[in-house]
Amino acid sequence: MRALVPAALDELVLLAAHCDDIPIGAGGTVLTLCRAHPGLRVRALVLSGGGTPREDEERAALAAFCPGADLAVTVLDMPDGRLPHHWQWAKEQLEAFRRTCEPDLVLAGHRGDDHQDHRELARLVPTVFRDHLALGYEILKAEPDLAQTPLLLPLEPDVVDENCRLLWEHYPSQRARGWFDDETFRGLARVRGVQAGVRYAEGFHLTRALLGAPVPSR
Repeated sequence: MRALVPAALDELVLLAAHCDDIPIGAGGTVLTLCRAHPGLRVRALVLSGGGTPREDEERAALAAFCPGADLAVTVLDMPDGRLPHHWQWAKEQLEAFRRTCEPDLVLAGHRGDDHQDHRELARLVPTVFRDHLALGYEILKAEPDLAQTPLLLPLEPDVVDENCRLLWEHYPSQRARGWFDDETFRGLARVRGVQAGVRYAEGFHLTRALLGAPVPSR
């Protein structure tokens, strides 16, 4: 299969509704990109968890998932599960964040996610990052919302091992959840790997992208 990649990767933006969304949905990809691009500028915005122990977890986790990167993390204090009721606030926060960065790639949730926070944030992304390549990561959970991801990023086995280890190490608040374990994370990566023709992969949804050079406006 041919690859669809940014022409250059100097800055990566990571967006999430909750602490742990980014590493669960795109941890292997973030590790891979940061390893391949030493000094990569990474800017992360998480809408909830600010001022709680989960913020501490998130900051430590993202530092581990972004080795060698120029990393800045912002964690806000939206109540969990309430993004539809805080839509205007979320839009304003995303717009303010947008003024601080100029990414080559944006990773966020996707609009088919059944969790209202994930879904509404994904719907906001293209209204703020209008001219950027934005990919939507998937988060496996009890809701039956998994869909085939048209974009697949192959992951090396050691990256999957590291991804699973870091998730368990840095999110002790989530260990009691029945779905939060090595089998869950490795299992989805294996399924996406089969679809990509490799051992492991992560899948992403695509909203919009240009193939080839931009067409001059008339």
